[in-house]
Amino acid sequence: MELNPLFIDMMSSYGDSPLSGIVDALQSTTPAVSIRLNRHKDFEPHRDWERVPWAERGYYLPSRPQFTLDPMLHQGRYYVQEASSMVAGEIVSRLVAGSDAPLRYLDACAAPGGKTTAVIDALPAGSLTVANEYVPRRAAILVENLTKWGCPDTVVSRGDTRRFGKLRGMFDIVGVDAPCSGEGMFRKDEDAVAQWSPGLVAECAARQREILGNVWPSLRSGGYLIYSTCTFNRRENEEIVDWMVEELGAESVDIGFPDDWGVAGGIYSDHYCYRFLPHRLRGEGLFVAVVRKTGDDGACRLKLAKLPKPDKALASLADWIQDGHDRVIERDGDCVIAYPRRHADVIAALRQSLDVVSCGVELAETKGRDFAPTQSLAMSLVLNQDAFPAVDVDACTALTYLRREAVTLPEGVGKGYVLLTHGGLPLGFVKNLGNRSNNLYPSAWRILKR
Repeated sequence: MELNPLFIDMMSSYGDSPLSGIVDALQSTTPAVSIRLNRHKDFEPHRDWERVPWAERGYYLPSRPQFTLDPMLHQGRYYVQEASSMVAGEIVSRLVAGSDAPLRYLDACAAPGGKTTAVIDALPAGSLTVANEYVPRRAAILVENLTKWGCPDTVVSRGDTRRFGKLRGMFDIVGVDAPCSGEGMFRKDEDAVAQWSPGLVAECAARQREILGNVWPSLRSGGYLIYSTCTFNRRENEEIVDWMVEELGAESVDIGFPDDWGVAGGIYSDHYCYRFLPHRLRGEGLFVAVVRKTGDDGACRLKLAKLPKPDKALASLADWIQDGHDRVIERDGDCVIAYPRRHADVIAALRQSLDVVSCGVELAETKGRDFAPTQSLAMSLVLNQDAFPAVDVDACTALTYLRREAVTLPEGVGKGYVLLTHGGLPLGFVKNLGNRSNNLYPSAWRILKR
């Protein structure tokens, strides 16, 4: 790895600090391979896996397998995630400890979804997560990953964070994993090394302040904002925390990580800052800080949502999910969606203010008078598996399905929609026509690797 001399000079300028030795570490060490298990989907860790200290269901793997060819990845049983990033779930667990009241969480820069799914697993039951992404292609990846994780109480939006300024005091916790210069990813991303410059650092710092200023009004008084980057320099890290405290009136919060985790503190800062550094622990570079919104600027005021009139044609679809009567089921273009009734007012406000690309669970696509169950339903934690005949398939057949190729069903399986499972957990739907079956796996998600 040939690092930019200006980057080396910047790291040297911090003197005897936690960053001392970082350049040698970047040039002489290799990244660890790690995954995080879905708390709601069965997956037994192997004996030779080592647990990530700050992630209850995070594990280091001894080598990197062919993840793409593992059906269990596509079932959402686990997420391939860099170990340092897993701490997002631990932070939220500590912030909500002792409370089981449902919360509203905003992930303002959410793609591809690793930190979002970690937080979802840590939030109290019934909480609503709003995940936003600016780049359309990355937003599509975010939808896919959240769908596979099975999250039924999520809204995915696409667009500029300025839109959240209208939603004053709506969220209890806001996460901003800000776009950054990517120094913490140098070991894994050659493009990050090539693109780095002092100008990029300055550009990112300005964008970070803009994003934080955009979303700050949407955080309720007393709520928490979790700020993180995957970079090392102070300008995008400690100086941003200083700015939030001085300009936004934020209060720095002590998370209290144990010393034996190897997490370093901030550099030249009086506030609580935490650095995950590759020469001090097994993970890539990550900076994180939590601040609390002080003062009282009024509670979030929502208009009463106007719910859709009962649609007799949709009544039977409530049986497809376990909590069908606790959800609003409505048509959304050619789709039928189901979202939590308890959050109907919030979701109505979100759909008015944001470009919402996914809301709750997509139950079905309309096919004339017929309703075809979707992959979103198959992956969802609220799927009622008893609503469909099921066929469990081996790994080879599962890969055939995930490549969107024809799957041969056993004799005796009735015609209609059939749920394929693998290892007892849902994989996706086919429509059995008798002499053949139509594969309903999303074309955009199909596996191309052989």
